[in-house]
Amino acid sequence: MSTVMKHWTYDDLLALPEDDLRHEIIDGEHVVSPAPFTKHQIVAGNIYGELFIYLRQNPIGRVFAAPYDVVFAPDNVSEPDVLYISNERASIITEKNVQGPPDLMVEVISETGRRRDEVQKKALYERFGVAEYWIADPNVDTMRVHRRGAYDKPVTLRSGDILTSPLFPGLAVDVASLFR
Repeated sequence: MSTVMKHWTYDDLLALPEDDLRHEIIDGEHVVSPAPFTKHQIVAGNIYGELFIYLRQNPIGRVFAAPYDVVFAPDNVSEPDVLYISNERASIITEKNVQGPPDLMVEVISETGRRRDEVQKKALYERFGVAEYWIADPNVDTMRVHRRGAYDKPVTLRSGDILTSPLFPGLAVDVASLFR
């Protein structure tokens, strides 16, 4: 007996009832994640906070925090922890979601979603042209930075390292401060 798996689209997500869970679609597969744990929320909030403060002083784009859908294609919809869109690409921001690849996507790993964040989402974000993908790992207090053209050669930053990015000229964040 065979089972036919449904190929999900964004319209299917919109038809779901509200349930306070994170719903995403990766290559047509519906993925549901529970609410994140406390340290996950602290790290995501710290990253958002650093970018928010930077962008208040340097208004070169907008930063958003989950929940906020990024629609790459009807069958590829992500809800990253933090995302950034430069002013030059602001046309992808709509009233309901983001339509296309942001400049930066950030995921804070949870144990239940580790493979998804490190493998599936990395491949998805690279395929759709996300300029930078940051993966924060609160279990070991590291930040892996993947950049367009070198997604398979990430830079891993640890406590004592400084996070910088060509997306944010002059930004310098102590990596350890993101995990406190």
